Amino acid sequence: MSAFASPPDPERAGSVDEIVQRLRLLKAWAGSPSFDTITARVNAAWSRSGREADLAGRTTVVDCFRPGRRRLNADLVVAVVEALHTDPGYVARWRQALRVVGGEIQAAAQVRVSAALPAALPAFTARESELERLRSAFGDGTRVCLITGMAGAGKSRLAVRAGHLLAAEHAFDRVLFVNLRGFHEDATQPPADPSAVLDGMLQSLGVPSLRVPYGMTARATALRERLTGLRVLLVLDNAADEQQLEPLLPDTPGSFALVTSRRRLPGIVGATRLAVDAFTPAEALRFLGAVRPRVPLGPDPSAPARIARSCGYLPLALALVSGQLRAAPGWTLTDHADRLDERRQERRLDDAVELTLRVSYDHLGGCRRLLRLLALHPGQDFDGYAAAALAGADPATVRAELNDLCRDHLVQPAGEGRYAFHDLVRAFAANRATDEDAPSARRAALTRLFDYYLATAAAAANALSPAEAHSRPRIAAPESALPDVGDRDAARAWLDAERHTLVAVAAYTAVQGWPGHTTALSTTLFRYLNGGHHSDALTLHDHARHAAADIADPLAQGHALTNLGATYTRLGRYETAVELLRQALELFARAGDPGGRARAANNLAIVTARLGRYDEAVALYQQAILACREAGDRTGEGRAEGNLGNLEARMGQYESAISRHERAVINFRETGDANGEAHGLDDLAEAEMPLGRLDSAAVHLRRALELFRGHGDRHGEAWTLDNVGTLHARLGRLDLAEDHHRQALAIHRDTGEREGEASALNGLGAAAYLAGDPAAAVTHHAAAQSVAGSIGDRYQLARACAGLAHAHEALGAVLTAREHYRQAMNLYAAFSSPEAEQLRIRLAAVDQRRTHAGTVGIVERLR
Repeated sequence: MSAFASPPDPERAGSVDEIVQRLRLLKAWAGSPSFDTITARVNAAWSRSGREADLAGRTTVVDCFRPGRRRLNADLVVAVVEALHTDPGYVARWRQALRVVGGEIQAAAQVRVSAALPAALPAFTARESELERLRSAFGDGTRVCLITGMAGAGKSRLAVRAGHLLAAEHAFDRVLFVNLRGFHEDATQPPADPSAVLDGMLQSLGVPSLRVPYGMTARATALRERLTGLRVLLVLDNAADEQQLEPLLPDTPGSFALVTSRRRLPGIVGATRLAVDAFTPAEALRFLGAVRPRVPLGPDPSAPARIARSCGYLPLALALVSGQLRAAPGWTLTDHADRLDERRQERRLDDAVELTLRVSYDHLGGCRRLLRLLALHPGQDFDGYAAAALAGADPATVRAELNDLCRDHLVQPAGEGRYAFHDLVRAFAANRATDEDAPSARRAALTRLFDYYLATAAAAANALSPAEAHSRPRIAAPESALPDVGDRDAARAWLDAERHTLVAVAAYTAVQGWPGHTTALSTTLFRYLNGGHHSDALTLHDHARHAAADIADPLAQGHALTNLGATYTRLGRYETAVELLRQALELFARAGDPGGRARAANNLAIVTARLGRYDEAVALYQQAILACREAGDRTGEGRAEGNLGNLEARMGQYESAISRHERAVINFRETGDANGEAHGLDDLAEAEMPLGRLDSAAVHLRRALELFRGHGDRHGEAWTLDNVGTLHARLGRLDLAEDHHRQALAIHRDTGEREGEASALNGLGAAAYLAGDPAAAVTHHAAAQSVAGSIGDRYQLARACAGLAHAHEALGAVLTAREHYRQAMNLYAAFSSPEAEQLRIRLAAVDQRRTHAGTVGIVERLR
C-alpha cells in the first residue's frame, strides 16, 4: 500500500524539474512499479489505440523521471501518468500542467475555425467507393464519420471532397472547417486546444465573444445547445486523440462530423469508421491518367506504373508528381519515371513523399525561394501581400508564383485570396530554407513580414478609431506593399481576416528576437481586440508583457499590463484586473510617464467603481484627469471627465456631472473625436433626466444616436437606445420605452455586453412596473439580477433589487419585497447614492404597514 494518502498535484508545478519531481512522487504513490512494468503498460495502451509505430523503450521511459532535463515528451509523460493512475480527470490535470510548463497553452489556443470548406481540388479522382460510403453514412443518420490512415494517404482531401458533395446535396444551415493540428510537423504548432476550438465554433455559429462561457465543459454544453435545431456539417481535420476530439462532436439530429486522424481513436464510440490506405496500383494509374492525360508516354509503356510505385501509391506524392508533369512540358512519362528512379538509386531519399517533394522542388525554378520563405511564416495561412513581404517582391509577381505553387500542389488554396501548406510540405520547405538560405536572409524576410503586419494593423486601427491615433505607436512605412485599409469597412475586414495570424506573429516575435513588434502590436490592436475578441486579447497582451519584461522596457510593460487589465475588466474578472492595473500604474509612476499613468488610473477607476469602491474610483479619475492635462492628451481627458461624471451622477451629484459632461463634449468636438462626442452627449442626457431636463436630454440623445449610427458603433448605439427608453418612460410613453429597451437589449446580447444587458433588462422592468404589470417587472428585474450578479456589477444589481422590491410589493408579496428593499438600500448606501435614503423611507413604510396589519389581526381574533 502507498505511503502517500493522495497522488501529487501536477498543477502546482512551475518548471520541467517540478514536473519530474511530481512524476517521481506519483510513481512512489502507485507502489513504485518497475520501469519495465510502466513501459509495458504504456505500450499496451498505445497498441490498443493504434499506435504500434510509436511504442516506447524502457530507456525513454526512464528519461521521463530524470531531473535536470530541459524539455519532456509530453505525450509520453501523459501515458506514464495513465499507467500509474487511470483516473481520466487526474490524467487531464497532468496534460494541462505539461502544456502550461511547456509554454504550449497559448500556441494551442490559436486556431482558426472557418465558416467554409477549403476549395475542393479539381484533380480529385479515385476513392469513389469511400465517397459513397461517407454519403451513405450520413443518409443512415450517423453523426460522426472517422477517416483514418497514414500521413499522405489523402484523408484531408477525401474529407473536403466529401464535405463539398454533402453540402451540395443537403441543406446544411452552416458548414465549419478546422485543422486541429494533431500531427503538425512544426513544434511551434501544437495540437489545438479543444476549448479554443469550441470558442471559435460558437462564435462562427453566431455567439458573441463575451457570451462564450469559460471552461471546456461549459463550452461543449453551449455548442450542443447551439446545434439544437440546426443542420451543421463539421469537418474536423487532423485530430490528435479522443481527449481533443470528443468535446467537439455533435450529438444532435441533423448535424454531421467528418473527422480525419492518423490514429484509429477507438474511444470514439458509435462512429462510422473508414480506414484510408495508399491507392491500389489501379487507382494510382487512374489518378495519373486523369491529371495529365496529354503527357506522352515515351518509350517505356510501364512508366506510369513505375511512377506510381516510386510514389508508394500515396495520394499526396502522386498529386505532387502531377504538378511536376505540368512543370516540364517537354518531358514524357518515361522521363519522369527515370528521374524518380535516379533519385532513389542515389539514395538521397527513401520516403515516397520526400522523394516526390524533392523532384517537385527541383522543377520549380524561380519559385523555389518563395516556397522556402513561405514555410517560415508563423501563421496557419497567409495572403498574397504577406507572401510578397516575405519575398521582398511586388504582390502581382508573387501571386503569379503562388498560382504556380498551387497548380503544383505545393501550396493549397485556403479561402478567397488565402493559402496554406500541407504540414509535410511545410516541413520539407522549412528544411530547405535552413539548408539554402543564410540566417541573415531568413531573418530579413521575417522582419519584412513582421513590419508588413504591424504597419497594416496600424493603418487599419487608425481607420477604425482615428481620434486615438496619437495614443498608438508611430509605425514607419515598410518596404512592402500594403492593402488598402483606409476606410472602416476595409479595415475591419482585414483585421477580422488576419486576427489569428496577428496573434501568432505576436507569439513568435516575443520569443524569437522581435520583442518590439510584439509590444507595438499589443498597443496598436488594443481598441480593436477590446471590441469582443477577448481570448485573443489576453494571449497577445500577455506575450507583450513578457516581451517588454525581457527587454526591460517599463513603458511597454505598463501598457501591456493596462491592456490586460482592461480586458479582464470586460470579462468580469475584476480582482485580477485591479492587480494588473495597479502594477501598470506603479510602472508608469516610476518612469515619469503621465500619459501611461492616465491610462492605467482611468482603467483602474472603472473596475474599482464596478466593485462598488466609489471613493477610490473618484480619486483615480481625478488623478487620470490631471495626468492627461500634464501629457496634453485632451481626448483622454475628455474620457476621464466623462467617466467621473457618470460616477457623480450615480451618487446624485447631477449638476457637477452635467458640468463635466459638457466640458468633455467640448473637448471631443475640438479634437475631432466624433465617437467621444457621442458618448459625452449620451452621458450628458443621462445626467439631465433626473433633474427633469427632458427636452435638452432628448436633443442630446438624438444627436448621440446619429453619431453612433454614422460610425457603425453598435455598442454606443445600444447604450443610447437604453437611455432613450428611460426618457420615454419618464414622459409616460411606455410602449416606446419598452421598444427602445428591447432594441438595446438585442444589440447588447449580440455584442456580448453583459453590463448593458443588465441595464436594458432593468429598463424593461421599470417600464413594465409603470405600465401596471408588476409580474412582467419581476421577470425582467430577476433576469437583470442574474446577469449583474454573475459579473459582479453592484450598481445594476442595486437597480435590479430595487425594481424587484417595488414589483413584489405591488403583487402583495410584502416579505419578499422587504428583503429586496433591504438589499437595494445597502447596495446604494455603499455608493453614497440618494436612492439609499428613498429606499430606507420605503422600507420603513412597509414595516409600518406590516405592524399595523398584525395589530388589526390580533384585535379581530380577540373579538
